[in-house]
Amino acid sequence: MPKVLIFSLAYLPFVGGAEVAIKEITDRLPDYEFEMITVNLDGKQKSEEKIGNVFIRRIGTGKQSKYFFPFAAAKLAEKLHLERKFDAIWAMMANQAGLAALFFKKKNSEIPYLLTLQEGDSDFDIWLRTFFIRPWYNQIYRRADYIQAISNFLANRAKKMGATCPVEVVPNGVDLGRIKKQESRNKENNKKIIITVSRLEKKNGIDILIKAFKELGIGNHELWIIGDGSLENDLKKLVRELNLENQVKFIGKIEPDNIYNYLFQADIFVRPSRSEGLGNAFLEAMAASLPIIGTPVGGIPDFLEDDETGIFCKVDDPADLAKKIKLLLNDNNLRENLINNGKKLVEEKYQWNSVSIKMNDIFNKII
Repeated sequence: MPKVLIFSLAYLPFVGGAEVAIKEITDRLPDYEFEMITVNLDGKQKSEEKIGNVFIRRIGTGKQSKYFFPFAAAKLAEKLHLERKFDAIWAMMANQAGLAALFFKKKNSEIPYLLTLQEGDSDFDIWLRTFFIRPWYNQIYRRADYIQAISNFLANRAKKMGATCPVEVVPNGVDLGRIKKQESRNKENNKKIIITVSRLEKKNGIDILIKAFKELGIGNHELWIIGDGSLENDLKKLVRELNLENQVKFIGKIEPDNIYNYLFQADIFVRPSRSEGLGNAFLEAMAASLPIIGTPVGGIPDFLEDDETGIFCKVDDPADLAKKIKLLLNDNNLRENLINNGKKLVEEKYQWNSVSIKMNDIFNKII
C-alpha cells in the first residue's frame, strides 16, 4: 500500500478549505496510507492521533510554531522516512508546508513531490509575504513533480513562478449527500436574508458587503455574517457606525456540518472578494439552492458565469453590489434560473467523489 506523507500548516480541528479538502480526499482513498506533519496551533491537541484515513503528528506549541515548521517538519520527515519509506510527499499550499516539502525533496530527490495550491491571496500579497524568502519560495513550485491547483488562476500562478512539471486543475468540491440529508427550506421568518460565509479578513471584502447592505435602505431584509477573523471588531464597529445593529447579525464560526442549517434559511449568498483561490463557500451555497453574487477575481470565474450561474459585482464598489442584490431580490425569474444552473454545475463538476477520483489518478501518475 503506497505511503504518502502530507505537510500541512493546519488540520482538524482547525478548519479551512484546504483542511476540508485533505479530509474529504483522503477519506475516499482507502488504498493509501496517509501520514501528516502539522502544527499544534493552540498547543492543546494530541501530538499523535488518527483522524479518518490520516495519521497525524503535531509539532510545536502554538501559532508561533508556524515560523519554525519548515525546518522542524523536514527534520521529522527525514526521521520518519528512514522508518516508513514514503512513496510520495504532498504539500498543502506553497507556504511553510511547501518549504518543508522542498527541504525534504532536496535530500530525497527520488521521492515524488506533489504540491497543492489552495491560496486565496492576491499575487501582490504573496509577493509581499515572500519577499525575504523569494529564492526558496520559487523553488517550492520549481522542484515539484506535479502540481494540483484548485483553479485556473492558481494554475497560471504556478507557471508564472517557473513550474516545469505537469500542472492540473482539480477543484475543491462539496458533499451533496450530506446536503440532501439536511435540506429544509422552512424559513423561520419572512425576512429576506442575505448571507455570507467567510473568514473576516480584508481579502473577502465583508466591509464592502456591509456598506452595500446600508445602501439597500430600510426594508424587510437582514444580513447574516458567518465566520471569524482578525477584522471582526472593525466590522462590528462599521455596523454600529452605519446604525445597522438591528439588521446585521454576526453569527460567528460555525462547524462545517452546520453551515447548511443557515444557508437553507437564506435567500442570497454574497462574497465581494478582493482575491480568491476558488471560493468553496460559493459552491456550498450553490448546492444549497442559493443564487450567488461574487467578483470576477481569482478562481471565481471558473464557476461563476455572469447571469448564468451567478452575478458579478465590481470589486470594492458597494453601490454596484447593492444594485445587484436589489436585482436578485426583485427578479424571481432570474433567481430561479441562477439557482437551477448553479446547482446543476455543482452536481456535474464539483463533487468530492469526482475530485477524489482525479486525485487518485494524480497519485497513480507520480508513484
